[in-house]
Amino acid sequence: MALNYNHLRYFWAVAHDGNLTRTAERLAVSQSALSIQIRKLEQQLGHALFERRGRQLLLTEAGRLALDHADAIFATGEELLGTLAARDRRSRQVLRVGALATLSRNFQIGFLRPLLGRSDVEVVLRSGSLAELLQSLEAHRLDVVLTNQVPARDAATPWILHPVAEQGVSLVGTPGRLGSGAAAAGAPNDRPAVLPESALAALLAGHPLILPSLDSGVRSGFDALADRLDVRPRIAAEVDDMAMMRLLAREDLGLAVVPPIVVKDELGTGLLVEAARLPGLVETFHAVTLSRRFPNPLLRGLLGGEPLAGSDDPAP
Repeated sequence: MALNYNHLRYFWAVAHDGNLTRTAERLAVSQSALSIQIRKLEQQLGHALFERRGRQLLLTEAGRLALDHADAIFATGEELLGTLAARDRRSRQVLRVGALATLSRNFQIGFLRPLLGRSDVEVVLRSGSLAELLQSLEAHRLDVVLTNQVPARDAATPWILHPVAEQGVSLVGTPGRLGSGAAAAGAPNDRPAVLPESALAALLAGHPLILPSLDSGVRSGFDALADRLDVRPRIAAEVDDMAMMRLLAREDLGLAVVPPIVVKDELGTGLLVEAARLPGLVETFHAVTLSRRFPNPLLRGLLGGEPLAGSDDPAP
């Protein structure tokens, strides 16, 4: 007997909700009708898919296996509909991008710049936590996720991680804090050299610091550097939002430990200058995608593949 996909969809909905009553209300069907559909699926598969514990419905081992297959089946269906609908709208292509809420806006603009301003492309940009964005990516609501964090990866979460940019990290502050000679040294095209360790240690010890939060890879590298230099930094603020780090540096709260791209505009106008590069510290920016049969063709150019199809730019 062929699998009844209507029964499977009801099971799939209940498995994700974890509550028969809530699913019945959402789908506008009675609980009894929903229960009957699931029982028919269990009879066809020959295994119980749920077990009750109090008011909770928990998946059995067979139920977990069935849910994995149902996720793949319905995700493929959504992908097919979205891909074919996009091909029917050839006059305008859509790229759905998720970006970590704390990610540098300058990096996001730089990544998307080849598409910005194109009359045939619409960019939909969403921000959120990494868990939220990856969930949307897996559900095919996003085409790519931009992040500076490496997501956990295993056989059940086959993310494809594309390193798209790597930035050195610097100490950045106001010209007033760093002295009259700092503005020239911090000119956009004249980055300061790496200081001798003794001079760098004196700089770190002599100013309060605006640091990334403890879960940041840059912070781990900075803490190791400070330990090697035997410096106990005076922490003015710990911030997980690059835009907030930029604003606090402009307010002269202290020297910020940031990639220069985060403060690109301020460096260009002289509001902030680079005091020193921090040796061995880098921020890596990633684009996360999911293996798909019908990937969004706009991604290929952004990720370093073929040139963007249909670009308005003239050929070189």
